[in-house]
Amino acid sequence: MGLLTDPTTGQGKYVKWLLKYYSKLCFLLYISGVIWFCTLAYPTMNASTYFSENALLPGLVKSQFREDREALRYNEELQDEMKKYEDSIPYPWIVAKFKQIGLDAYIHNFTLTSPFNRNEKFSGKNIYGILRAPRGASTEALVLSTPYRPSTSVHPPTGPSIAIMLAFAKYANREKYWAKDIIFLITEHEQLGTQAWLEAYYGVSCGSEEVLDHGDLRGRGGAIQAAINLELHSEKIGQMDIKIEGLNGQLPNLDLFNLASKMCAKEGVYQTFKNKGPRYSRDPVKEWWNYFKNLLSMMATQASGIPNGNHGLFHRFGIQALTLEGFERSRIKSNNKIMMVGIGRVIEGIFRSLNNLLERFHQSFFFYLLPSSERYISISLYIPSVCLMAGTMFIKACARWFNLQKSPEEEKKANPKSVVRVDKIIIIFLMTHFFGILISNLPQYVSLLTDYDKNTTIFYSLLASSGLLLLLPFFIGLRKCRESMELLNVLAMLELGTALICISMNNFSLGLFCATILIPIALLINPSDCRLCSWVQKLLWLLVHPITVLTAVVAVNSYLMFPEEGAKELLSRAWDATQKSILYGIVDSMIYGNWLYTVVTNIFLPNWLCFWIVSFSKESSDTNKEKKD
Repeated sequence: MGLLTDPTTGQGKYVKWLLKYYSKLCFLLYISGVIWFCTLAYPTMNASTYFSENALLPGLVKSQFREDREALRYNEELQDEMKKYEDSIPYPWIVAKFKQIGLDAYIHNFTLTSPFNRNEKFSGKNIYGILRAPRGASTEALVLSTPYRPSTSVHPPTGPSIAIMLAFAKYANREKYWAKDIIFLITEHEQLGTQAWLEAYYGVSCGSEEVLDHGDLRGRGGAIQAAINLELHSEKIGQMDIKIEGLNGQLPNLDLFNLASKMCAKEGVYQTFKNKGPRYSRDPVKEWWNYFKNLLSMMATQASGIPNGNHGLFHRFGIQALTLEGFERSRIKSNNKIMMVGIGRVIEGIFRSLNNLLERFHQSFFFYLLPSSERYISISLYIPSVCLMAGTMFIKACARWFNLQKSPEEEKKANPKSVVRVDKIIIIFLMTHFFGILISNLPQYVSLLTDYDKNTTIFYSLLASSGLLLLLPFFIGLRKCRESMELLNVLAMLELGTALICISMNNFSLGLFCATILIPIALLINPSDCRLCSWVQKLLWLLVHPITVLTAVVAVNSYLMFPEEGAKELLSRAWDATQKSILYGIVDSMIYGNWLYTVVTNIFLPNWLCFWIVSFSKESSDTNKEKKD
């Protein structure tokens, strides 16, 4: 602490060395962090997956599920019922089947009030059945869920998932070794139904008040330990993709992923992760590239904070969950397709293993990355990369802070106009965050004050507000005081480095992507008398504005998905997609509690404004004279 507060320490040899070489040191650390991350995809830098919890092994024994004919019959009946309910769930038929099997069947009603229009409401129904544990006291439970998709849905059908669920429920009801309740859940409206059911089960509200009325549940099981979400699109499965990314980048325990992977391999199901199966190559560069692409694919999904399946909403409640999505066509050239009996045995093995678990998942990793379905990267290996990059902010902040320190003799000779105004800098720093909070809550205020098209009005209100904030430096009188701007620069660098490390601890992918983009340009932001340098700083910093980055990401994604379209069509599509992305981010934060929009508006945008103000600062003439002397 004395190193930072004692002005005389500025004469030390270590401080002088830091002031002389901090630029090179920051560059070295940033490059080291990037290289460290890139090498993680190399096989020698990661490890093979393995079981940490031996209690999960019983599911690997001989399977007994033979209800494939029942599953086919259920699927045929369901297809006939779906024709009668084109836009809703055929709850009478499903409830009747649950009761016929011997389950406690219930209907759960929920209502969604549009976040931007209180007069617009949507209703839905969930259906669930509970198999009470014959060898337990209903203190623990497992969940097997599937989303119901009517024939009018834009998503692939999930009728076979419901059919195999009913067949497995009939099989499980005959067995007497279950020590945990099994809840069979069929949700409506995709993730919205799952969110409403979980909130009702635990009696909490995760989003904004008065948006999602989760209703009440008439029946409950024990404390839920794990959940498996099924999305089968055909009666014959050629490929089973395992999805694990959850809300705000949360992941299930690695043992659950290993269990699902091993069960698919045991039953001969071609299992993939990110739609890619295990690939082996004698060429180490090609092998690294395959792993690296898969790793980036996982991180892109995790960084968005949006679950890629209904399983992702269970994680916040301490429930380990994943999605098994089955496709009829496989990415490999093979005619080997697994019928309903194979899928049923995969489910049986997973639930028999989970049934044998005496305590919650705790043995294996909760923080990891997967370059393939057979290899993993632990947090101890990947977190140093972002720490190295974020460390550049702390090193430069220390160097600039030491540069501000003056001896008593220098302070007496200093121009009063060059004295650091700490109080005003703190006010400016807090003011930028106040503006961030205003923008974070702006959509709610706009939706209450206008009756026009809410989506368009909110988007352009955010756009206009962000544009007006670009004029903020012209109202800052201290921008002509180099020393005061240096202090603001130090505060901004400390905040950025701290924020990146904290975010990486929860969502490493988001933290790493932000660090890779922001840090190189943040290192260039300094008070400067050179007009060209000042304009270059402003231009580069505008390129990393949150809206600019989002637009660029959406544009690249649009090009990859629609490469045949022209430039004009792609730009139009990218602009529309950017507008929808911002609005969906706001809606997700208000319904599900997704904190990506909140983090951007309350942390990154205010921090961006601090650097933006610094880029407008100028070195005073007195400072130049002192340097010449």
